[in-house]
Amino acid sequence: MAGKQKRKLEDLSVDEFLLSGFDSGGESEEDTPKQNGLNTKTKDQKSATSQIDGKKKGKASEHKQQLSRLKNKDPEFYKFLQQNDQTLLNFDDTDSSDDEDEKKYHRLPSALEEASSGEEVDDDDDEGQKSKKEKETIKVTDKMIKEWKAAMKKEPTPRLFREVTQAFKAAVATTKGEGGGQCRYKVADSSVFNALVLFCIRDIYGALQKMLNLKAEKDQKKLVLPSSSHKWQKNLIDVKMYLGGVVQLLSCLTESTVISAVLRHANQLVPYYLCLPKQCRHLVKQLMKQWSTGEETSRVLAFLALNKICRHKQETYLNPILKQMYISYVQNCKFTSPNALPMINFMQRTLTEMYSLDTQATYQHAFIYIRQLAIHLRNAMTMKKKETYQSVYNWQYIHCLYLWCRVLSTLHPSDVLQPLIYPLCQVIIGTVKLVPTSRYYPLRMHCCRALTLLSSSTNTFVPVVPFLLEIFQQVDFNKKPGRMSKKPINFAVILKLSKVNLMEKAYKDGLIDQLYDLILDYFHTQASSIGFPELALPTVMQLKAFLKECKVANYCKPVRQLLEKVQENSSFITGRRQKAAFGVSDATAVAAWEKQTQEEGTPLSRYYSQWKKLREKEIQLEISGKERMEDLDLPEIKRRKIQEKKVEDKKEFKDLFESDSDSDEDDGGFKIRGKKGARKSDDDDDDDDLEDMSDLSDDEGMEGGDSDDEEEGDEKASKAPQPLSSSALIKLAEGGEDLVEDLELSDDD
Repeated sequence: MAGKQKRKLEDLSVDEFLLSGFDSGGESEEDTPKQNGLNTKTKDQKSATSQIDGKKKGKASEHKQQLSRLKNKDPEFYKFLQQNDQTLLNFDDTDSSDDEDEKKYHRLPSALEEASSGEEVDDDDDEGQKSKKEKETIKVTDKMIKEWKAAMKKEPTPRLFREVTQAFKAAVATTKGEGGGQCRYKVADSSVFNALVLFCIRDIYGALQKMLNLKAEKDQKKLVLPSSSHKWQKNLIDVKMYLGGVVQLLSCLTESTVISAVLRHANQLVPYYLCLPKQCRHLVKQLMKQWSTGEETSRVLAFLALNKICRHKQETYLNPILKQMYISYVQNCKFTSPNALPMINFMQRTLTEMYSLDTQATYQHAFIYIRQLAIHLRNAMTMKKKETYQSVYNWQYIHCLYLWCRVLSTLHPSDVLQPLIYPLCQVIIGTVKLVPTSRYYPLRMHCCRALTLLSSSTNTFVPVVPFLLEIFQQVDFNKKPGRMSKKPINFAVILKLSKVNLMEKAYKDGLIDQLYDLILDYFHTQASSIGFPELALPTVMQLKAFLKECKVANYCKPVRQLLEKVQENSSFITGRRQKAAFGVSDATAVAAWEKQTQEEGTPLSRYYSQWKKLREKEIQLEISGKERMEDLDLPEIKRRKIQEKKVEDKKEFKDLFESDSDSDEDDGGFKIRGKKGARKSDDDDDDDDLEDMSDLSDDEGMEGGDSDDEEEGDEKASKAPQPLSSSALIKLAEGGEDLVEDLELSDDD
């Protein structure tokens, strides 16, 4: 029996043996006791499947026969395979084991290829990507722009607007050297760039209005926002892209004409910017830059856009824009020259226009900044140091005073701003009294002009004339000048005079002209006042005393003419006042009388209007004459031959010229300095800034003194230590306390 079994086992294959149920001892599965039938069966099944998977013969037909026999011998395991592994039972009869082995295992190629570096592969990939990008990007041409333009005029669509916007973005990107970036279009030619920008500036606004079905309002006060259109959300992304491109283009341009064209376009697009706060903030930044530093046309256009933004969204933009404009104004007023003065006046007037939009906001700004000016003045009056004087006696401070005088004058009458008139007048008067010396007469005259403007526009009496009449008492006009000047002194662009200027003839000539203009200007504002005779009486007495003492005909002539006009107006007002039938206490009747007198005109007002026209013509002639002199190429005077003759004469007559010096030349008792010496003396005088105050006592420093006292003070100052140099004063002025603060009340009252 055992031999039969052995023979039978020899005839069986390995798979059949494993599936037959015999164990290693030769006993059948039926003879072995079943302790755990399920466990033993699953164990045998697992070993069987692992052996099947590991030792296949590779012939599909034989394996299929084995599986069919397995169905009869072990139906439970066969059922297990059907449930869990259908791929093992369902297969083709074709013999695919060889192909699977070929796929599974790698075979060496018959011939090896040459090795190549990885960099070349990367280069190829980059070239491939570049070629794809080049295929994707479209080069903008003049023909495309013409087609877009024609299509925009007929019927603008969102798709067409998107294409134009992307092309515009690519054009703007080239201004910063980005080359278009990830834009769909590419602008490589300058002519194409110009044509595209010109097309956008001229036609995009009208196309947008038509595409969003927005009608232009005839009344400019009513502004229709594009966000009210039902098509706004659909085109929002493209509108954002275009508005950002306009701001970026504005920041990159340098040509004034192109900047003006873009600013006009931005002014049209203000309603779109108001709907997008981020883009609007970027636009305001560029507009502020153009308003403070651009050309004349650009300044005006930038101001119009800023004014439009503030008028239609005051609660959001007015306060920050006013603050930035005031800071820019102060920064631009640091230095004043004949060329910079028109720009400063323009900034004053436009900033006043912005303050007129909201008097409540204006009061907050004016209160803070006038109070800050008063703090500077108080520190200068208490500490009495050159540093504190310098923080008051500079162009920024004076122009700020004049700005607030203009604001309060323009916005009068205003119940909100009325309380600020008195403190502003006190600050200006304190500025005049701070250093009342002759070197700061130009600054005093600037303050008097500001007070005259404030007094005339607000119907407030301010005593301006005493500060002007004081000059007649302090200056000795009979004293001969120490030196002749080449050109007149321009009092409009200076704050102080040097010692050299005080010695020149042009100083007294200009002083008489300035006093004449300021006194006449002030009395013109009071010409129709019912109390004019009493107001003019001290002036009449002072001018008569001056005419008795002064012996110079050129100075007496304008003063006498001014005295005659003031007396004529006084007699006119006195004659009209005698005919009045009301009392002094009747304020209503007095106001009506003054109004009627102003409408009919007075002798002084009629003379002032004629004088003003002539004065403006003289100023224009002076400016044009100055330009003509600058254009001329005047020949230089060569003194070489004269010097050679002197040397020869000295050689011939040594005994006669032993005591003469070569450095100084005598001309009428005065030493004539060369250009270098004159410049050096001017610099030394500039370095003596405020040195007169170092020798004045407290009472003399605030009330002023005579010219003899000034000369004694100058002699003492020459013995005193040397003052700071001009460079040190400039650093001191720049490092001092700035005139601009945040809109917060400081604690140091």
